[in-house]
Amino acid sequence: MIQGENIQKYFGDLHVLKGVDIHVGAGEVVSVVGASGAGKTTLLQLLGTLDRADSGVIRIGGVDVSQLKDSEQANFRNKHIGFVFQFHQLLPEFTALENVMIPALIAGKSKKAARERALEILEYMKLTDRLQHKPAQLSGGENQRVAVARALVNHPKVVLADEPSGSLDTKNKEELHQLFFDLRDQFNQTFVIVTHDTQLAKLTDRVIEMQDGLIL
Repeated sequence: MIQGENIQKYFGDLHVLKGVDIHVGAGEVVSVVGASGAGKTTLLQLLGTLDRADSGVIRIGGVDVSQLKDSEQANFRNKHIGFVFQFHQLLPEFTALENVMIPALIAGKSKKAARERALEILEYMKLTDRLQHKPAQLSGGENQRVAVARALVNHPKVVLADEPSGSLDTKNKEELHQLFFDLRDQFNQTFVIVTHDTQLAKLTDRVIEMQDGLIL
């Protein structure tokens, strides 16, 4: 599903990624761990086409995304990559249902089709009684489940998560972690999760450890 070869990234004179090779299979839940500054989030941003590597190749679902133009990357990202962030990044003026619909509308789906898909995934998340609630009216755990629903609305090839449970209490954290594995088991969903949570890392199919811009 994901193939990265000799990924190099500089920020000025700082060599952040020093030739990273990474391979993630379809339906894998992989965690990326390491100390702060190891390059974890930078790698995730490159895999998600939110930034460009200085050299190397990144393929997602067989597509060499490193060769795509900016507009092509944006289109690919919208349709094939889901994102979950530590602080859900929901738009505060929109309801849970509207937040989940937005990526589908951007992808060109009709309002009816976007609504039907959003309702389907929110029902799976057990959030049907929260559809018209805005983020400020939801708990932290509910907001993060809405964020996961938004990430899944376009049937992405891969979901990239950056410290997804970092702001949650123990109960909501455990429920979110279980959700990832339920989605893998039922829909063969691929996840790459950057985390400092050792409990989550131990649960994943494979742990990728980074240090000083390299995978150990």
